[in-house]
Amino acid sequence: MTWENEARLLLKAEIVRRGVTYGVLAKRLQAMGVHDSVRSIANKMSRGTFSFVFFLQCMKALGAKSVTLALPGDYDEGVKKE
Repeated sequence: MTWENEARLLLKAEIVRRGVTYGVLAKRLQAMGVHDSVRSIANKMSRGTFSFVFFLQCMKALGAKSVTLALPGDYDEGVKKE
């Protein structure tokens, strides 16, 4: 598992859960002043290489009021807990 894949899966799950297509998402983002094409959104989602700003913009466009994230446990190994 990679961080890019984790990010992609998290955003994709929200898009699917809310029943929104990339076309609808693109229109909602455009209404917010974010001008990404459907193809651009699909490419970002495919690669998982989008910014946290894009993630937040998408969540707002999807109608989210808040965002709570659970980090994957596999990456905690070897990290000293304080």
